[in-house]
Amino acid sequence: MVEWYNGLSTFEQIYFWIALVASVFLIVQIILLCFSSFGGDVDLDGDGEIDVSVDSGVSLFTTKSLTAFLSIGGWAGLLTCSAVEPDLKWLSIIVALVAGGAAWAGVYFALRGIAKMQCNGALQTEKLVGQRATVYVSIPQKRSGRGKITLEAQGKFTELDAVTDGDRIAVDEVVEIIATQNECTVVKKVELSVQTEEKNEETQNK
Repeated sequence: MVEWYNGLSTFEQIYFWIALVASVFLIVQIILLCFSSFGGDVDLDGDGEIDVSVDSGVSLFTTKSLTAFLSIGGWAGLLTCSAVEPDLKWLSIIVALVAGGAAWAGVYFALRGIAKMQCNGALQTEKLVGQRATVYVSIPQKRSGRGKITLEAQGKFTELDAVTDGDRIAVDEVVEIIATQNECTVVKKVELSVQTEEKNEETQNK
């Protein structure tokens, strides 16, 4: 190993150390991410101004994307530098930048996809209070059991467990969510007169 390192040119040694240090940091970040010990990203300059947020909540400039850029770019530059003639070593810079950029983009889109899945999977039930829903499975009276309701929440069709403090609520009845407890909704039946008025308003609007 020492002989191999000593046989590298100064240019190749620079690539080697950049790639080695970045790879160690990248492996540590992956391990921490897998164990959920450290889920966030750090500003590159520490002042919170360098991160560029996107609609998914994932920053374009993160420690993960930077280490991926340096790691992949460093190894690609080293391999290219070792493979080409001495007068063509400048090509290794282009290869390193392209490979590093691809790694940067790959990490960014991977984190963006994960963020979207997490966002879609974590329904904020507390924000459902006050919304109307339709009974899908009848709800037993006075919390003696659970039924199910359906509604559109956070842009998707959702099915939730439901209980009620009143009388049994039959299938297809319209209910209002009045509270949420442990991923279960507490609902009350919407009076027939209110439902009728809503239907009349919908008919008039059409």
